[in-house]
Amino acid sequence: MTFFDRRNPHQESHSADRAGWLRAAVLGANDGLVSIASLMVGIAASGASTSAVVTGGLAGLSAGAMSMAAGEYVSVSSQVDVETADRAKEQRELAENPEAELAELTAIYRARGVPQDLARQVALALHEADPLQAHLRDELGQSEHTAAKPLQAALASAASFLMGGLVPFLGLLAGTATARLWLIVAVTLLGLAGAGVLAARAAGTGVLRPTLRVVLGGGLAMAITAAVGQIADVSGV
Repeated sequence: MTFFDRRNPHQESHSADRAGWLRAAVLGANDGLVSIASLMVGIAASGASTSAVVTGGLAGLSAGAMSMAAGEYVSVSSQVDVETADRAKEQRELAENPEAELAELTAIYRARGVPQDLARQVALALHEADPLQAHLRDELGQSEHTAAKPLQAALASAASFLMGGLVPFLGLLAGTATARLWLIVAVTLLGLAGAGVLAARAAGTGVLRPTLRVVLGGGLAMAITAAVGQIADVSGV
């Protein structure tokens, strides 16, 4: 619940502070749904047994979750390294040539439409308060709300991959091989639609275009993998 604050009567809620983990979670869920479903569809389309489909799906699920977690951690850690290096560079520049940095900050505000005198006053005030944060925010676009968090991104990606990857296993409830194949596709498309809607709601955007994009992309991936599985079955690979 959000309470009214007399000191700040205009309160807003934005999505920037959850952009990092939300991106990782959406990517993980979509990848889990599409990759595991495509893997199972490809194996099933090749005429393999149900046990082979289950084994392949479970192997893909565990390998994919670990790969997503490791990939996100390494990727976001690299982003942290870049941010840390930029921070150190700004600290050196502020220590070596504060007047040039002040002029640079003034020019940034001028470029945004602030009059010269006011831009200079704002830059001076911010330099007196916290010059490093002013440059990180207004020159480099860094802030505590958008700071990269490797562990958070890795956990969000792995957990969402597991949840998304479990959905295609519902298709194994069907009785025949053909029915299982189509049920895997159906439940995966429904899962993709649900993931698209949830992601759009969490991001505060419209749901139609993001959902269609996710569903069509996933459906195309499964169709291609099924075709590869059938070709392998026909060729006797």
